[in-house]
Amino acid sequence: MNSKSIPVLAFFLGSMLFSFGQQNTHFPYVFPSEKPDQPLSAALARNYDNYMGARPEENELYTQFKYTPMEGLDYSNHDGTVSRRDPTKVIFENGKYYVWYTYRNTATPPNKQNVNDTIPSTDWDLSEIWYATSTDGFTWEEQGVAVPRPPKPALGHRSVSTPDILKWKGKYYLYYQGFSVPSGTRGDDCPVLMSYADSPDGPWKAVNKIIIPNGPAGTWDQYSIHDPHPLVYKDKIYLYYKSDSNGRPELIRMQGLAIADNPFGPFEKHPLNPVLSSGHETALFPFKEGIAAMMNRDGNEHKTIQYAKDGVSFEIASIVDLMPIAAGPYIPDAFTNTKDGRGITWGISHFTNYTGKWSQNHAIMVRFDCDLSQDVDDQLMKKHHVYQRPEVYFRQKLTEKQRAERAKNPDQLKKETN
Repeated sequence: MNSKSIPVLAFFLGSMLFSFGQQNTHFPYVFPSEKPDQPLSAALARNYDNYMGARPEENELYTQFKYTPMEGLDYSNHDGTVSRRDPTKVIFENGKYYVWYTYRNTATPPNKQNVNDTIPSTDWDLSEIWYATSTDGFTWEEQGVAVPRPPKPALGHRSVSTPDILKWKGKYYLYYQGFSVPSGTRGDDCPVLMSYADSPDGPWKAVNKIIIPNGPAGTWDQYSIHDPHPLVYKDKIYLYYKSDSNGRPELIRMQGLAIADNPFGPFEKHPLNPVLSSGHETALFPFKEGIAAMMNRDGNEHKTIQYAKDGVSFEIASIVDLMPIAAGPYIPDAFTNTKDGRGITWGISHFTNYTGKWSQNHAIMVRFDCDLSQDVDDQLMKKHHVYQRPEVYFRQKLTEKQRAERAKNPDQLKKETN
């Protein structure tokens, strides 16, 4: 080999090694279920590091949701005088399913301009907590009132609403919001109250004291403690709740956690509250060694399902469509202190302003189904999109003011401040 051929050979070998190295960094055509040992973009690394599966089909905390009307409940021809909303978790006792909910039966629909002792300010004003039972989860029989409004001036005399259920050492506990003034007139200020019973059919005895106090002045939960949602976790009662902070019109909803050794408290608020930065309602369930949360509406992380191995440090586990509103899932291991939560496959939620007419404003309860379970593999629930007809999109139309602005100056829109 002469001296001139050595540089040529070196260049050739270097080119081959470079090409070989480049080929090794190409992402494969067959999508790997496990994170490949090669340099990855931030998006691909996140795909493997942040989720329970590399694809939605493999992610146990990804699902679509299906909805079915609940049979057996009457709504007074949907004239707005009867409303059922904010269902609790569903439990199975005495050979049947139980659900509790906010029940309003008033002479008129809500009317904020003419509020009095018989006209409600909101859909949940002048309400009581009722319950229904079912043997199949589709057809329900209303059983009547569980927690009535107490006489004035007791806490909750204006309205008791938004309940959730806890079973602890063979007894039953309903946590709920107690309004002493019409909702909406004072920042939805209301405490969490509680009633307890030996049977899910009652009778229920009210504690008549505040269970979860509002935060100190100037803190995020100073005015409202809403949607109490208890689970048994780590030998304690983990009660999640939401609050409205920041004031209107820039209201922000976030969720906190309060922990107790028994149902009567005292409940100690977690020092990292709020533990969830989004979500219009509380809907959580044990999953594997931790807690999963369904984050419907409101905040940067809405339309997500999140997961925390410790029940506190939540991370996004999936992004979902058409999440149930005010979900009350059926959670067989909600109160078993499980260290391997099996997940959920169905529950009850609600649709607000069912007719679309505020003059008939009321909510109805519906059944939802899903696959957020370790024990089920329903691939129809794992599809990646929900197809909507064009008219659904056209309903999201510009206001007359928006259209006029864009027609007048389509290239230089000013930032609207109102």
